[in-house]
Amino acid sequence: MPERRFLAACVQMRSGRDPGANRDAAVAGVREAASRGAAYIQTPEMTSLVERSRERLFERVTTEDQDATLAGLRQAARETGAVVHIGSIAVRSGDKIANRAYLIGADGEILASYDKLHLFDVDLPSGERWRESATYTGGACAVVAATPWAMLGLTICYDIRFPALYRALAEAGAEILTAPACFTRQTGEAHWHILQRARAIEAGAFVISAAQGGVHEDGRETFGHSLIVDPWGRVLADAGGAEPGVILAEVDLAQVADARARIPALQHGRAFTVERIGPEVRAAQSARE
Repeated sequence: MPERRFLAACVQMRSGRDPGANRDAAVAGVREAASRGAAYIQTPEMTSLVERSRERLFERVTTEDQDATLAGLRQAARETGAVVHIGSIAVRSGDKIANRAYLIGADGEILASYDKLHLFDVDLPSGERWRESATYTGGACAVVAATPWAMLGLTICYDIRFPALYRALAEAGAEILTAPACFTRQTGEAHWHILQRARAIEAGAFVISAAQGGVHEDGRETFGHSLIVDPWGRVLADAGGAEPGVILAEVDLAQVADARARIPALQHGRAFTVERIGPEVRAAQSARE
């Protein structure tokens, strides 16, 4: 039987425009977390590079086999014996870029990868405008991967707003869900904690999400507050703000079975249709007839 308890860690970062410096910061965070006993260590979305200029991004992004951050964190996994989850890095994918997460085993081998499904195309009240689809190519497949402790569902940042994804991952066997992020400060203040806790409660699963935090070199400001949440929605660890650092918490997977037994919502889902009723619907039906 696999071990059902382990120490998990999130490495909160403030990645900038220099991939080499970002790699070094990520490796240092992994080593610190491992020295404190963490067996699973997660870094944030865009670990290797935070750059909103499409031109500068393409100048610095490489293919997967040439990416120095991926290579450096694979080596860090081998050296520490920890499972390292890179929240995401940007890698070339044709004429666009993939926002790709990697799960790396304690031997440094890649166990799984996942391309972010949902792209952040929004206009915020502050005037911030984001069009990820102009630069990034969205994924097409959800991923549940085996770890030494349990099945783990991989997601990234904006995915957290799509609860059907997390239910599907839980129904596919995930007991741990992840949403490493580069959340804007404005949306983070409004929704970050609520969304993380809601996904944990709905699925009866742990949610572990490392985050970027602070004002970055490209001018954006991210929310921080890396979180580890238990299946009952309780926050076990919170980075507490935007400063880089490491948080840890024990993950006891017996709590997943307990939460799902107390509220067996995953077993109670039913297929249904949606019926629209109202004057405008009847008028449209009459026009078609």
